[in-house]
Amino acid sequence: MPYDAPSQSAWGEAPGMEGFAACKVNDAVKRFRGYGMGSYSFFNRGVQIFAANAFQVPAMLAPGSLQNLFTIFLNPSASGGIRNVINNQGGSSTAANPDIPVTVLRYPP
Repeated sequence: MPYDAPSQSAWGEAPGMEGFAACKVNDAVKRFRGYGMGSYSFFNRGVQIFAANAFQVPAMLAPGSLQNLFTIFLNPSASGGIRNVINNQGGSSTAANPDIPVTVLRYPP
């Protein structure tokens, strides 16, 4: 994710969507494997920036296609962060929990 996103409105995949995923797998993909994947936020422009998800993948993937995912917030003097680890699941990494990894062990469950 970029360090220097200028504003939330300027950094979004679609109107009303917060930011971009660090890794997005196209909905047409039928098989994908990911292991030990991580994403961090370090937004440094002094404005509140959020990403809705660190990872986005098709809902139809086989159970356990992704394992040991995490996000982490690295700039406790900033605001914003990542709201979910993957597909609106897994919890957020923000100034409320800086330097603490937020994990999803298996996705889909």
